[in-house]
Amino acid sequence: MSVTITPITGSDIPAAVQCIQDAFDSDPYNNWVFDKTTPTHPEGTFSKTRNFASLRSKCTWGMRSSYALFYVAKDEAGKLLGVSMWTTPAMTSKPQTWGDWINDYRLWIEQGVNVLWYQGWGGLKRDRYWVWKREQAECQRELWTDEMGYYFVNIVVVSPEAQGRGVGRKLFEVVMRRADEEGRRCYLESSRWEPNVRIYEKLGFEVGKKMRCVAEDGTDEGVDLFCMMREPQSGKE
Repeated sequence: MSVTITPITGSDIPAAVQCIQDAFDSDPYNNWVFDKTTPTHPEGTFSKTRNFASLRSKCTWGMRSSYALFYVAKDEAGKLLGVSMWTTPAMTSKPQTWGDWINDYRLWIEQGVNVLWYQGWGGLKRDRYWVWKREQAECQRELWTDEMGYYFVNIVVVSPEAQGRGVGRKLFEVVMRRADEEGRRCYLESSRWEPNVRIYEKLGFEVGKKMRCVAEDGTDEGVDLFCMMREPQSGKE
């Protein structure tokens, strides 16, 4: 199967968002941070439509941002097979430009409009989200010691029918090659030990820390995320 990796475009967004939603439907972190099931509401308060709007805004932001690298994988017929979302070292290692500040502010406004339009957060447990952001910041303070910054893998997903065909590897390699040429490290977080961590290890990533997120809503429900680092395989010394 021939696979082409290209930067995401506006026309790619609907299929890209659907691919992300399908891939994360059973993800441990996703199911921890979203209200997908309760005793009184078996389906929970999670709104796929609301989530779609949020992801669409994020994709649009990625297209405009100078420090985001959003890619899609497609087959010969143009069918979308996978999506990747990265941020570059410039996001944390360089001063923000006015263009990026405006783009970030625009995303903030769009997400605020989504809250008003859909009358809420679509089942997102915001208290748990902020627990994760707090723990993530602590892990990054400990692990991110390189002044050159890091290529941060936010999302790499492959549609179920295309898994096992090397699509995910191609979505990683398009940015890892760039990181290797620049002599920079890569970083990711995964809430799946099997099979994800093993797959990432084959790409050169190693677990640097296990991040434990525990809900502060009285349930003590928790989720583990594995923080993984990849050293540059070539490039500048």
